Amino acid sequence: MPSVTITHTTQYQYGAEVPLGPHRLMLRPRETRDLILTSFDLEISPEARIDWSHDVAGNAVATAQFVTNTTLLSIRSCARVELRAPVWPVFPIAAAAASYPFVYSPDDSTDLGALAMPQYADETGRLSRWVESFVMARPTDTLSLLKDIGNGITAQISYQSRETEGTQGPLETLDRGWGSCRDFAVLFAEATRTLGFGARLVSGYLFNPAGDQVGSMDAGSTHAWVEVFVPGAGWIPFDPTNRSVGSSNLIPVAVARRIQQVAPVSGSFHGRPTDLLSMDVTVDVREI
Repeated sequence: MPSVTITHTTQYQYGAEVPLGPHRLMLRPRETRDLILTSFDLEISPEARIDWSHDVAGNAVATAQFVTNTTLLSIRSCARVELRAPVWPVFPIAAAAASYPFVYSPDDSTDLGALAMPQYADETGRLSRWVESFVMARPTDTLSLLKDIGNGITAQISYQSRETEGTQGPLETLDRGWGSCRDFAVLFAEATRTLGFGARLVSGYLFNPAGDQVGSMDAGSTHAWVEVFVPGAGWIPFDPTNRSVGSSNLIPVAVARRIQQVAPVSGSFHGRPTDLLSMDVTVDVREI
């Protein structure tokens, strides 16, 4: 199984010395049966007090508190992980959920809550009609249906990296016909929720030593994908950007209902908007 290092550096350059507000950092990979975190280091300049906690989804969150003004903020994390997920996974889906549609148990339905509910307005039912085109019959194979939705997104939507902040809504992505990995993920999650599946957005890194996949080609790019809850198998990872299923090359950092909840670095400074001169992000993922 590969052992991988991830170095993620974020630097803010200011035109004058500014006081910094608290910064929320989601940079520590999530430890699972398929991912072993062997080390993690976090370096911040200027010096900051770091408080660790877990949010409602179980993500590790570091809050940095600063006491000095600065013209440069540097945040660098370095993690080492072992990837143990199989390349060709077999998902032990419960017999009751092997065919779609199926009904979640009362406990699962309650716990999934908003994760199984669409998060974007679809007043005319456009997204619903779009995703229904992948339902060949009722009943139909659950895993095949989910794969078809992911493949359909890749076939109909062109990948395009985007440096601007924010994420397109699912209808906006369908209208434009292009999007970044996070736009692909939001569309996939919303489409599956429209069919009644519980889904959550995942932010992390793509381990791509062959350089033949998309979604993290740029020096400063993280990756985004989706996990869908299927009874028996649990949370199954789907990467619609690369038409892949399973987590053999995925390094999750945070999961959430909305993609905006898993920003790697978020915070503020006190001053004029023009005081921020630049923000540079570099991400390096490599096998040891």
